[in-house]
Amino acid sequence: MSHSNEPETFTAVSQVVRTSPGRFDTVISPDWTIAGKPNGGYLLAILGRAATDVSVHDHVLAASAHYLHSPDPGPASIETEVLRMGRSASQVRARLTQDGKPCIEAITTIGTLDADTKPYWTEGLPTPAVRDRASAVRLPGTNPSGVRVSIMGQVDLRIDQEDAGFGIGKPRGVGELNGWLELPGGEAFDPLALLYAVDAFPPATFDIELTGWVPTLELTAYVRALPAPGPVRVQQKAQLIDAQKVDEACFVWDSTGRLVAQATQLAGIRLG
Repeated sequence: MSHSNEPETFTAVSQVVRTSPGRFDTVISPDWTIAGKPNGGYLLAILGRAATDVSVHDHVLAASAHYLHSPDPGPASIETEVLRMGRSASQVRARLTQDGKPCIEAITTIGTLDADTKPYWTEGLPTPAVRDRASAVRLPGTNPSGVRVSIMGQVDLRIDQEDAGFGIGKPRGVGELNGWLELPGGEAFDPLALLYAVDAFPPATFDIELTGWVPTLELTAYVRALPAPGPVRVQQKAQLIDAQKVDEACFVWDSTGRLVAQATQLAGIRLG
């Protein structure tokens, strides 16, 4: 796969091809990378697509991934194992390898989301900031450290002006980023694309102190509902930095204001 001027859809760049029962090939796009390494949420979505393929259910409800080795853009293989096939949900293990080396190990729960359901109780959720997307700052293809972020040439990711000070060397010290995310060509989000959305934003630690790579060690994502069409609202928040590790929480709301996905992750970081 080579770089192109016209962004491909998320569906296209996250495709898998079944080669035998439970086994798939995929091609990791060079355009969905940060400093030449593919985004972790994008990779999880690829694994989720393979896991869904071997299930009798339609949607990833939960996924927990451990990142063992960062693959390079190019061909990779996926092996799945159905751990349980139930009436309302199934559990599937998926592993991505490249050149025989394990890169990501994930456990997924696959079910079927009902578009007609409504939330029963929401008081435990954070409240998304009410801000104008048009005034938000769209992130460029190079971050403030000078690192090439090719993925920003594919998606439309905007940070609220109030949170974008890190881009000019003025972080607030709050450890929170709010903003908006849109897929290439305005493609509608689905449960697989939401697995990318929960890892799409820059590290919220940029609002504390600018660093280089903040590699994800483990990511747990929940898909809570089928999203309405349109860009999604995202909040990324750092919770604790200790022992050169940071945990972050992410919340994703659709265009109607409904929470459709959430995640926590543990990442490596070096500050000070």
